[in-house]
Amino acid sequence: MNRRTATLLTLGLCATPALAQTASSSSPDIAAALADRLDRAGQGKGIATARVHNGEVQFAGHGVVAEGGAPVSETTIFEIGSISKLFTNLLLAQLVLDGAVSLHAPVANYLPAGTAVPSLAGREITLFDLATHSAGLPAIPPDLGVADPADPYRGYSAEQLLAFLTGYTLLREPGSQFEYSNTGAALLGLALEHTGGKPYADLVHERILEPLGMTETGLVPVDPGRFATGHDRAGNAVPHWGFDVFAPAGGYCSTAADLTRFVQAASGAVVTDLAPAFALMLAEQRPAGSPNMRIGLGWMVLNGPTGPLIWHNGITGGFNSFIGYAPESKAGAVVLANAVTQTGIEDLGFHLLEPSLPLAPQPEGRVPVSIDPGLLPRYAGTYRLGPEFDLVVTSEGGRLFVQASGQERLEVLPQSETEFFYTVVDAQISFELDAEEQVTGLVLHQNGQDIPGKRQ
Repeated sequence: MNRRTATLLTLGLCATPALAQTASSSSPDIAAALADRLDRAGQGKGIATARVHNGEVQFAGHGVVAEGGAPVSETTIFEIGSISKLFTNLLLAQLVLDGAVSLHAPVANYLPAGTAVPSLAGREITLFDLATHSAGLPAIPPDLGVADPADPYRGYSAEQLLAFLTGYTLLREPGSQFEYSNTGAALLGLALEHTGGKPYADLVHERILEPLGMTETGLVPVDPGRFATGHDRAGNAVPHWGFDVFAPAGGYCSTAADLTRFVQAASGAVVTDLAPAFALMLAEQRPAGSPNMRIGLGWMVLNGPTGPLIWHNGITGGFNSFIGYAPESKAGAVVLANAVTQTGIEDLGFHLLEPSLPLAPQPEGRVPVSIDPGLLPRYAGTYRLGPEFDLVVTSEGGRLFVQASGQERLEVLPQSETEFFYTVVDAQISFELDAEEQVTGLVLHQNGQDIPGKRQ
C-alpha cells in the first residue's frame, strides 16, 4: 500500500498531554506548488500539508474534499494507507521495551499454538524480519481482492491469511532480502494482538493514539462528514477501502493535524513518554533495496543532502500520504492527498523536510477538445513499437482506448483530431496519416522520447 505502481508505457499509562501546535501562515512556495499541481496540472483533487520547523507548525491546503465540496484543511480526514505500519511498529517497539516480545525471536512464538509459519533452511521468520520487510513473504496473498478488486482488503480474514501461510513455500531465506510485504505487516499485527491480549485496534488506541492526543485517527473516520472522497489516476471518485486482518498494514485514516502530533513525538520536537519506543524504531536497521535507503522498525531512512530523512508513505485506491522528519533539525512534514496521481506527493514531503530537494516537474495541463466520434474507429489496430512492445488501440462508445503490452487498457482523450493524451500518465499519442487519410502509424511521446509505431 505504499509502493507506487506507475504506468510505464515504454518497455508499490498515564496519558501524555496532547502535543502543542502553534499554527502560522503557510510557506509561500508550497502554497504556490499546491495551486500549480492541482489547478494547472490537474494532479489531484485536494492536498493538505503540515510542516514542523523551529517548533512552529505551518499548515497549508488546496483543493476540495470531494467534487464541489468544502476546501481541504488540517482537519480533513484522509485514508493514510501504509503510514498505518508505523503504528504497528511503534506498538512492537513498546512491547519489546516491556519485555513481552523479542525482536529476533520467531514470530511463531507469539501466535496461537500450532500456527504454521513457513521457514527455509532452518531459518524461521522473526519479528524483525516482518518489521523490515525481509521475511520473504509476498506483497499480498494471491487470492486477495477476488471478492471485490475495487476494495481488495475488505473482508479478508485472519483465518484466510493463516491458511495461505500454511501452504506457502518461501523462495528466499528470511532476513536475506528486502521485499515490501503487506502480508508480513498483517502477520506482525496478529502476533502483537495475540501477545497484547487485546484487539489490535484497542492496543493502538490505548498505547499510541490516546497518549499522543490523536483523537481524530482510527480505522473508521470519527466524523464521516470530514472524510474526503478518494480519486483514481483518471480523476474518478472511488470507494473507500475497508480492512480486516490487513488493518495493521494500511487500515487507518487520519488528519494532517493528528499526524503532526505523531511526527513531533517521533522527531523529539515534543518530548513524550513514547520517546524510548520511537528511538528503538531506528536502533537497528537493514538495507531497503537501494544504496541510499535503509529500514528500521517501519520507518524508511533516506540519506538526505544534510543528514538522514526518516519517512514513510501510503497509497490506497484513492489516497496518497507522506510523513517524515529530519532527526538533526527535528523538522517534520505531513502531506495527505485524496487522489492517486502520476507524479505523487512524496516530493512535497521531502521538500518540506529539506528545501534543497526539488519538487517534481508537473505535467502540462491538457484540456480535451470535441471531435467527431466517427473519426475514432479509423485508429483501431495494433501498432508495433518494439520487438515485444505493442500498443493495441480500440474504439468503443465514442471513446478511444490504448493497451500497452502486459498493461491495463487506458483511455486517451483528444487534443486534436490526430493527437490524444493520457490522464493517468504523462504521455501523448500522435497518429500518422498518409495522403489518402489512412492511418499508417503512431508516435508515443513520453519521458522526452518520441517512439514511432507502425500499424500492423
